[in-house]
Amino acid sequence: MTAAPVPAPVPVPACAPAPELPRLARRLGYAGLIPFVAGALLVWLVHPDAHPYVTLALSSYAAVTVAFIGAIHWGLALRQPDPPAVGLGWGVVPALVAWLAVMMPPGAGLVILGAMLLACYAVDRQLYPAQGVAHWLTLRFRFSAVAALSCFLGAAGT
Repeated sequence: MTAAPVPAPVPVPACAPAPELPRLARRLGYAGLIPFVAGALLVWLVHPDAHPYVTLALSSYAAVTVAFIGAIHWGLALRQPDPPAVGLGWGVVPALVAWLAVMMPPGAGLVILGAMLLACYAVDRQLYPAQGVAHWLTLRFRFSAVAALSCFLGAAGT
């Protein structure tokens, strides 16, 4: 009795390179950081009389951004005939937390918004690959880091 020949191993193809992100999306994303950086700077530079307006502007923009990041999960989930509950469920959490944070005193609300920006990125690292959009994570990390740091610096200036 002879042993069957062992088949040669099948070469594993190299991972395809991630698609290049559209230039317009990158530019608009970086432009979207302007209110974060400007707000954080202005918190430290404006006259005390203008302080409430600057912190409200920074908090409001951060809240809108956090809600937008959550809404991306609804868009991704609704592409599928049977949307995953985790995408739909998580998609509303950032908006609810942002809504609460924007009603808080800026020192606390901006910390919560900064933490939420980082939490959203951490969740996206887990969920984006299954949705086929992991190639956006590097850019998302940059945006999230700058936005969160701006919120923390704004909170420190209150």
